[in-house]
Amino acid sequence: MAHTHQIKQQTNAFKIGVLLNSIFIVLEAGYGLSSNSLALVADAGHNLSDVLGLLISWLAVWLGQKSANSKYTYGYKSSSILAALFNAVFLLVAIGGISVEAIQRLSNPGPVGEWDVIIVAAIGIFVNGFTALLFMKGQKHDINIKGAFLHMAADAGVSLGVVLAGFIILSTGWYWLDPVVSLVIAIIILIGTWGLLRDAMNYSLEAVPSNIDEPAIRDFLLAQPTINQVHDLHIWGMSTTETAMTVHLCRSTLADNNRFLENLNKALSEQFPLTHITVQVELGKVNYETTDSSI
Repeated sequence: MAHTHQIKQQTNAFKIGVLLNSIFIVLEAGYGLSSNSLALVADAGHNLSDVLGLLISWLAVWLGQKSANSKYTYGYKSSSILAALFNAVFLLVAIGGISVEAIQRLSNPGPVGEWDVIIVAAIGIFVNGFTALLFMKGQKHDINIKGAFLHMAADAGVSLGVVLAGFIILSTGWYWLDPVVSLVIAIIILIGTWGLLRDAMNYSLEAVPSNIDEPAIRDFLLAQPTINQVHDLHIWGMSTTETAMTVHLCRSTLADNNRFLENLNKALSEQFPLTHITVQVELGKVNYETTDSSI
């Protein structure tokens, strides 16, 4: 029930976020073109990528709720990993486009409509900040939602920077500051995107999720009564919110094995953020030594 409520909250957050940012993109791009402000146009382009990212993340959340079948035995849970990876790559492309345009404009800066820049960017602080708040709670345990949160939070900060740049241009006439702000926007996006890209790549390569302490789990297993060896311990993210673990355990006895497994699964679930646990029990120890190395 709690999980269903969380999904409903996320769905509502996506609906509101996409609607608000879509309206703001039209407003920002229009004023950016009419006022000759590359900073506004660049930020509008980034906001467009954010809307597309929100849609992809939303699609991944929806797919994650679909039931497993004979072909996709885990369901479509890993779509959230693909969404996070796609968002990171898409943002890197956007960074390149913004940087090229800013460098070209920096060599030939022109006047901008300072008050248009200030007013529109101020609206952006509210829109992006409010959208980020919608994802603040969910981003703590899901890099797919975290990607949406970080993008919106970064955009709010960028909009604040654009407002400050607008006031400075208004008082000094430093028109070169507009493309410089665009480059700063690109750097901020890059910083926020790099962590998302790293985490998404790790999930895609089935690395141990960052919130999982593999040595602690191994030590916990070895500390269990009758366990004398742990091998083939594998931990990976099935999705951006669910973690699977498989392991082979060697016991000194197989007596009361069903109760042992039941208690172990319960203890692992309570102490570690694991959602799918598979344990295979063997008697004695496994000998890894190879007596013949010939091929």
